[in-house]
Amino acid sequence: MAFDSRLLSGIGVLAAVVEAGSFVRAGEALGITQSGVSRAVARLEQRIGVKLFHRTARSVSLTQEGRQFYDQVSPHLAHIEEAATEAAGTATVVKGRLRVNVDAAFGNYILAPALQPFLTRYPDLTLELAVRDRMGDLVAEGFDAAIHFGELQPSSLATRLLLSTRVLTCAAPSYVARKGLPATPEDLAANHECILLRDAATGSAFGWEFQSRTRTVEVRARGSLMVNDTGALLGACLGGQGIAQPLELYATGYIERGDLMQVLPDWAEERFPLYLYHRSHQLMPAKLRVFLDFVAELTRKSVDSKSVDSKSV
Repeated sequence: MAFDSRLLSGIGVLAAVVEAGSFVRAGEALGITQSGVSRAVARLEQRIGVKLFHRTARSVSLTQEGRQFYDQVSPHLAHIEEAATEAAGTATVVKGRLRVNVDAAFGNYILAPALQPFLTRYPDLTLELAVRDRMGDLVAEGFDAAIHFGELQPSSLATRLLLSTRVLTCAAPSYVARKGLPATPEDLAANHECILLRDAATGSAFGWEFQSRTRTVEVRARGSLMVNDTGALLGACLGGQGIAQPLELYATGYIERGDLMQVLPDWAEERFPLYLYHRSHQLMPAKLRVFLDFVAELTRKSVDSKSVDSKSV
């Protein structure tokens, strides 16, 4: 027998009649007329092929077949009601598992270190962080949200711009002592060793772009080392391997401590956005809503401080 919504509706009316003891009181409980109850029961009887009730002017009682049918379906109705109540509760109660696809550097250095108070506040919530270099298909892979750097990707998902951080050009004092400072972007490309960062989308190194207040210059950076991770990029730069272009979000602490020097500071207007992607705002579960608010506040504080703890990288 093929299932349709009318079958479940009819079973609900059946249960109401059994519980109320009459078609009139069942109609009052359901908010429909007595004739509406009668028609629903008749359609159900026709659908399953058995007579469900003995009906007289004074009483209504289940037939033997009706009693057998009701005894079989009533436990399932109870489970459906429980499931509906639990599902409705997710709109207000923070519980369950939340899966988030997150950019590696942001997940490692900003999000993960800040999670303890958040998860303590919501003890019935479990959070799964999947560190990925690309967002992929959020829905197909079962993620509730994704946090990634880069220009906004075409998508039917809801999005929120979390921050826009500058791209800085940096070198360790040991490198500067050995090779000196470039005077211009063109000088850097011609005479300096650069640490390249692999673009996961293309498999090639990210291009180097320098922006002043009035000009934009693209250069062909050259170097013997390419990495695919911000931690490795910073580590190699700190070790004096060459000049790198980390995000201000990660580099400021090292610059303030003197572990790195900013190179070509007048050419540091290029910015890189961080977006949060998630499913529609409609009927958003509470667990996702509080996480979105938490990440928005976290990134606001990160922008205000302009750095992460440099000891963590």
